[in-house]
Amino acid sequence: MPGTALPQLGLGLRHVHVEHILQHQPEVDWFEIISENFMFSHGRPRHVLRQVAERYPLAMHGVSLSIGSSDPLDMAYLRALKVLADEIKPRWISDHLCWTGVHGHNTHDLLPLPLTDETLAHVAARVRTVQDVLQRPLLLENPSTYLRYAASTWSEPAFLAELVAQTGCQLLFDVNNCYVSCFNAGQDPQDYLATLPWHAIAQLHLAGHQHCGTHIIDTHDRPVAAPVWELFRQVWARSPQPGVLLEWDADIPDFDACLAELHKARRYLHEDIPADAARPAARHEAISTPVDFLIAPVLQDAATHTTEPRHAQPVL
Repeated sequence: MPGTALPQLGLGLRHVHVEHILQHQPEVDWFEIISENFMFSHGRPRHVLRQVAERYPLAMHGVSLSIGSSDPLDMAYLRALKVLADEIKPRWISDHLCWTGVHGHNTHDLLPLPLTDETLAHVAARVRTVQDVLQRPLLLENPSTYLRYAASTWSEPAFLAELVAQTGCQLLFDVNNCYVSCFNAGQDPQDYLATLPWHAIAQLHLAGHQHCGTHIIDTHDRPVAAPVWELFRQVWARSPQPGVLLEWDADIPDFDACLAELHKARRYLHEDIPADAARPAARHEAISTPVDFLIAPVLQDAATHTTEPRHAQPVL
């Protein structure tokens, strides 16, 4: 898929759709799995996954690599990741620019990093180790965020660009996460896109979010929002035609409804759009920093929340 000349549209593989997929073999270009759902599973889950892999290209998407943690890299995790990759031969393996825990405890959340020179050196060294173990480039995804560290000295896209330059890793650019993070920080998405390393983008993510007025929560439980589609159109036009993946992780509709949502992407692939069309919608009150509303219960419950399953055993 990287380097292909035509748009390639994929779906996140979810257990509620597997029987439909195997029975009907729908016209989908590829599927993306949550790596942790299969790394430590055997028997029927792996058997079914192998059947899907025989019919469709796959990508592996992780949520527990914790590339930014101060804990040592979990080598048992990496070995299991490689065993699964060797078995199903994915087009690529991805995870997030985040940390998920410390002192051996997994929070099952994708927590943001302070973007500093020290963090960059730390993450770059760990990315090199991961790529050496996996024997392939790692794709890293921009997470959805609800606050920013006062200590950060890099913007996220500039940090990603330097990480790519130092390690040769590639990027999974989540368009929805970009919109969510920019809205929550009061930033114009156009400023974010200005320094993005476009050449390194191998995959795009699309998903739905919950707009709470003063802030947005990345929920993956509804159709893609109109401003995210518009931002996607700009991203696609400037990127090297990467694979496009729709995520839907909660309140999952039937397969045909997910496929119809994915196919909306075709409307946006080759159309010009004014530069200001994907700016964040106006809010009733200006927010200088998300810390202003961290006391809201909904943010307390959902801070750095993502609905992607973590170490969940798939029911197949």
